[in-house]
Amino acid sequence: MKHAAICFAAILAAVAGTAGTASAQSAPVASSRTVPAQIQNSSDAALDERLARDWGLRSDEWARYRQLMQGPLGIYSPNLDPLTALGIEARSDEERNRYAELQVQAESKRVGKTLAYQRAYDAAWKRLYPGQQRVNMPGAKVPGAGNRGSGRLAVFVKAECPPCEQRVRQLQAAGTAFDLYMVGSRQEDARIRQWATQAGIDAGRVRSRTITLNHDAGRWLSLGLPGDLPAVVREVNGQWQRQ
Repeated sequence: MKHAAICFAAILAAVAGTAGTASAQSAPVASSRTVPAQIQNSSDAALDERLARDWGLRSDEWARYRQLMQGPLGIYSPNLDPLTALGIEARSDEERNRYAELQVQAESKRVGKTLAYQRAYDAAWKRLYPGQQRVNMPGAKVPGAGNRGSGRLAVFVKAECPPCEQRVRQLQAAGTAFDLYMVGSRQEDARIRQWATQAGIDAGRVRSRTITLNHDAGRWLSLGLPGDLPAVVREVNGQWQRQ
């Protein structure tokens, strides 16, 4: 019995030692699980800070933009850029003017980059295929480049612009042929199609090329015409003029 008691005590000691070891080993595991979450939160914060800086915004402004896009504005316009979203929901004239100026600056930089790349592309074509004419894909003619003297209208519009929709409806009702360019489309075809549907553009006229839908890609700013959108322009004696 004494021997049995000693053995039993030894077993209890062994079990207790094992439990203590397991407990000691489990503590680092529990704490290690918090590390990935901390890294993720730090990564998200760094990304938000960089994105805010890219748009010329403060951290609190970026946070407000994220909050706005989780509400009705984000549902109606899920791909809205930060400056437009904050400008639409501005809480004062000062805020509205600030975001408008930031957007003009951002668009100017984007257009400058687009035009610089276009010049590089043109130079590369001449260098690689000297004397060879480019293949013109079917589609809309670009203002100032391909429809010289055609008399065809170019119509520049943007999202969240009721006057733009109204002007396009008027032109379509009159049976006018035109090339539509959406400013701020961010090269997303879905944005243009959504806008065209909302504006009531006849799909049959798009298929027949009586009306064409195009990304602006900096063309509006490159024309240098005054006034806000919508803008209906036509080339007259080599110069594009508002109609």
